[in-house]
Amino acid sequence: QVQLVESGGGLVQAGGSLRLSCATSGRAFSPYTMGWFRQGPGKEREFVAAINWNGENILYEDSVKGRFTISRDNAKNTVYLQMNNLKPEDTAIYYCATQQFPFLIPSTELGQYHYWGQGTQVTVSS
Repeated sequence: QVQLVESGGGLVQAGGSLRLSCATSGRAFSPYTMGWFRQGPGKEREFVAAINWNGENILYEDSVKGRFTISRDNAKNTVYLQMNNLKPEDTAIYYCATQQFPFLIPSTELGQYHYWGQGTQVTVSS
């Protein structure tokens, strides 16, 4: 059974930084695209960033470009989301997710991701 566990969320002031981690178990990690999504208060879950299996194909949602960086360490079965210059509008529960089949290109679509973590709360105060 594939399990994803996020960590690293918390409360931070605007302009601050956080690094989220997502540890994966239950199957091989390296062949699969990983994604980060978020769901703010009263909003639908939305795409944030995704990275393909070897880190050479990366996508970002427009509002986080230049502020967030997704990366992965295949030796540690972990994907990261470095978030800098955080804004109050980044407040959300952040979820990591992975696709069902290996070596797929990254996607911004929720439906392309089969396994999900439980989420970690990020709160940015103004």
